[in-house]
Amino acid sequence: MKKLFVWGAALCMVFVMGSCKSKESAYKKAYEQAKMRETVQATENPVQQNTPVEVTPVTPVTPTQPVDVSNVPVRTENVTVVSGNGLKKYSVVCGSFGVKANAERLQQQLGTAGYAAQIAFNAGNNMYRVIATTFDDKESAVQSRDGLRAKYADAWLLYTQK
Repeated sequence: MKKLFVWGAALCMVFVMGSCKSKESAYKKAYEQAKMRETVQATENPVQQNTPVEVTPVTPVTPTQPVDVSNVPVRTENVTVVSGNGLKKYSVVCGSFGVKANAERLQQQLGTAGYAAQIAFNAGNNMYRVIATTFDDKESAVQSRDGLRAKYADAWLLYTQK
């Protein structure tokens, strides 16, 4: 009786293990269906051709009356230029990123818009600062920041000591 029970259990195990195995034909069928959907989508949505876009450089706006910049907040940070020509005393920061690739993407967008964008790294908090413009005087930096706030609402001023 014990032998019969062992043989029955072994036969059940073989049956269970054999039925769990995926068949190659099932994989092949799923692959073919996915390929068919892909080709149908490709014919329904053809790839659009990229057409060149003309970019107009940005020209700085000069105000008619002087602006009081004494109460405009400015952050002071120790930064190192990673990509760019170098910073002057006051810079307009349009974005801060923990990942350098994201900062490079914004730098490229600003460059396309006509800005000489730069990337500076703040080692104290591991942040990459994307700088759109840089100036020797605070008034020019404030004017530039105000112009950039139309698209980059969180733009702020950075002061670097030389």
